[in-house]
Amino acid sequence: MGGNTFGQVFRVTTWGESHGPAVGAIIDGCPPRLSLSPEDLERELARRRPGQQSHATTRQEPDTVEIFSGVFGGFTTGAPISLVIYNRDARSRDYEELREVFRPGHGDFTYQAKYGIRDHRGGGRASARETAARVAAGAVAQKVLDAGGVKVVGYTVELGGVRVNRVEEGTIWDNPFACPDPEVAPAMAARVEEVQRAGDSLGGVVEIVARGCPAGLGEPVFDKLDAVLAGALMSVGAVKGVEIGAGFQAARMLGSQHNDPILPGGFASNHAGGILAGISNGADLVLRAAVKPIPSIAREQDTIDLRGQPRTLRVGGRHDVSAIPRIVPVLVAMVRLTLADFLLRQKAIA
Repeated sequence: MGGNTFGQVFRVTTWGESHGPAVGAIIDGCPPRLSLSPEDLERELARRRPGQQSHATTRQEPDTVEIFSGVFGGFTTGAPISLVIYNRDARSRDYEELREVFRPGHGDFTYQAKYGIRDHRGGGRASARETAARVAAGAVAQKVLDAGGVKVVGYTVELGGVRVNRVEEGTIWDNPFACPDPEVAPAMAARVEEVQRAGDSLGGVVEIVARGCPAGLGEPVFDKLDAVLAGALMSVGAVKGVEIGAGFQAARMLGSQHNDPILPGGFASNHAGGILAGISNGADLVLRAAVKPIPSIAREQDTIDLRGQPRTLRVGGRHDVSAIPRIVPVLVAMVRLTLADFLLRQKAIA
């Protein structure tokens, strides 16, 4: 109960709120003797850290990590790993006017309906601040994947309707949008500036690819690999849709077009996205996540208060124009957590 824990063997529980003293994670089931330091985690956190782009929140969080347990002499011990990331720049006063008003597009209304109480300061548990703990835990999961030769990469393929034409992975972090197409990145920047001036926000599409994933991961019925991956990505607050392989395009294809021919050297195409019958087939795993626009916008919106009375609201505070690119390392982390868990589950039967 509670929905704060992910995984069966490699289990991660995140905790903390946006304006609380800290956020963090407890990881149970991590194998021993893996090299691990705070710097390993902070390299990943640097990519989702706030306050780095002109179109992003100005909240300045250093996102340094303290490892309280489960590591000795620079190596995991097999004991639970406790990670803590302190909140250093929360400004709760920015949210005082939201104490009795629901923000459109946020979890304010639904949290109140479920619990009868909510933390109005930055969304509390529903804030994207929680995802810092996921990224840190995902960096630990990558240590498990490293032992299996699995690499996960993510990048933006669409932002505000501007789409990439090609993917050059070496250029992903050379621009503020995690855009793998250097020629398209300036058009993304122009689109963001246009929307920012209008006091609005925008969404996009992120692609995540996992290479080196062995065949055989996943379960045949309810714990299909694609089902768990889709659930993992959808657990990220801004994600409203997930595609695997050809995705929705598969509905417009013939069977003769969609089927991936199997040759002695492997699959001739990858419309399946690396998964057949819920089990990995050894090809690259290819996923795409549709990311909604940030709901906190400077434009006036209709809403209600705690008494159900109509109100209008213009959201203040410090907010991103888009969840992209800071959501990219979060989505990568969720794929890492999923694959690490399935790799360890597979070892139990192999």
